[in-house]
Amino acid sequence: MGSPFTIIGENVHATRIIRRADQRLGTDELGREAIVFLDCAGASRQLAISDAEQQSANYQEGKLKHVRMAIQTAMRGVEPQASTALAYLERIVRDQIAAGADYLDLNVDEVSLERTEQVGAMGWLVRAVRGWTDVPVAIDSPSEEILAAGIDAAAGGGPRPPMVNSASVERPRALDLASAAGGPVVVTASGESGMPSDADGRVENATRIIELALDRGIAIERLHVDPLVFPIAVDSASGAHCLSAISALRERFGPTIHLTGGMSNVSFGLPQRQLLNDAFLALAIEAGADSGILDPVANPPSRALALDRDQRPVQLAVDVITGADRNCLRYLRAYRAGELVAAPA
Repeated sequence: MGSPFTIIGENVHATRIIRRADQRLGTDELGREAIVFLDCAGASRQLAISDAEQQSANYQEGKLKHVRMAIQTAMRGVEPQASTALAYLERIVRDQIAAGADYLDLNVDEVSLERTEQVGAMGWLVRAVRGWTDVPVAIDSPSEEILAAGIDAAAGGGPRPPMVNSASVERPRALDLASAAGGPVVVTASGESGMPSDADGRVENATRIIELALDRGIAIERLHVDPLVFPIAVDSASGAHCLSAISALRERFGPTIHLTGGMSNVSFGLPQRQLLNDAFLALAIEAGADSGILDPVANPPSRALALDRDQRPVQLAVDVITGADRNCLRYLRAYRAGELVAAPA
């Protein structure tokens, strides 16, 4: 890479899920199902699963939205669980930082269905995170009201202004918020009438939002362009389209603009996600990406860059991403045969 890779740590996000079969799930001293974790002082803690979370559809399907639950529990303020939930969130934040996160992406959209409660939750979460670290936050929401609340809460909270995630041609007002905030902004390639279906559509939409940002006086080096990473399980050509768009945007706008994306989206719905995520990230960096919205604990860029391309599992993953393995047929056949375990880098 010609410049440092910017990691936008994505794990402080209300959509994040762990399986109820996860080894982190156990019981507390009262016999309740709980997340067992070590707090930042090294003490063992147990965050009991809330009644509200147990009644959710996700929980009934064997999934736990653990960040959402922790935010709700901490904000409710009922002790001792509120303090435990706050310690759990701090552990997540510090793990992201220790793994190399340059920004902490904060999203609270699923904390509540009520906009006023979402706005309050974003302000609360930003203030909590600012109390733990000077690593800047990325305020992540499609709502301008929630973005504004996060930006206000982050004002004066550290040496660097917050990132705004995100703006697009359908949501250009977010550019005004980013311009006033003075920090970087993620701009996406979504269009006014929907999502692009190919590389040309991504480049066209991205170019329009880049030009709108430049017109507002936002310097090009503040832009992190997301060409949109879609699951290959839905469209086997989407990986190749995204990589082509990254390459074209790098050529068109030069070395100072940043190219990013939700890197782990590519593997959604497929087995051996780590292998696919690593292969895609390596290919994206080769194409010109110098930024990524990712979990650096689970998907460190250093591991992706150390992949041995001669290994058959890696070759199969690359073929899936580039579309050479249409509909992932060879990849899935190899998975069923137990052949997708790559040697450690």
